[in-house]
Amino acid sequence: MDGDFRTSFVREPAALRHYPALVLNADYRPLSYYPLSLWPWQEAIKAAFLDRVSIVAEYDAFVRSPTTEIRIPSVVVLKEFVKPQKRVAFTRFNLFLRDEFCCQYCGTRGDLTFDHVIPRARGGRTSWENVVAACSPCNLRKGSKSLRQVGMQLRKPPVPPTAEDMQKAGRKFPPNYLHESWMDFLYWDAELEA
Repeated sequence: MDGDFRTSFVREPAALRHYPALVLNADYRPLSYYPLSLWPWQEAIKAAFLDRVSIVAEYDAFVRSPTTEIRIPSVVVLKEFVKPQKRVAFTRFNLFLRDEFCCQYCGTRGDLTFDHVIPRARGGRTSWENVVAACSPCNLRKGSKSLRQVGMQLRKPPVPPTAEDMQKAGRKFPPNYLHESWMDFLYWDAELEA
């Protein structure tokens, strides 16, 4: 299975407006939580016909051709396990997700940028260990000074996240649309209520 097939949902979000299919790895876990691993219904049906996935749940809707009627899949499981990436790419989005879309100085959410804890002007590197999400006011206040000089402190130390850390963080930010047939698969490892 090629990467283009698996990631088309990222490039074509409009295709997901009607009947998206939740894509689970062979271990019945979503390929990703953020963004949630979804395919347009057309890709899910194509993968089923190519015997790449098993259909686990379906919508109460059909697509029809002159000779066939097919229920639209709502949950599909890959037949071959896709090994999750161990290394998390250092991107602006992943940085914000690691920091839970929250300023690491004051805790506000919203208009975020990023800040070098040890300023680049003082030899600070652009790395997981030295860059944090920051709101504009905190970023301007800190400028190219040290935390001690401006009397600021970090809410938590910046560390490189693992793929599991990113999955855990992604679960805290569910998308706007979650179909009821997906719920048994999205939070299956959450603690059950007694």
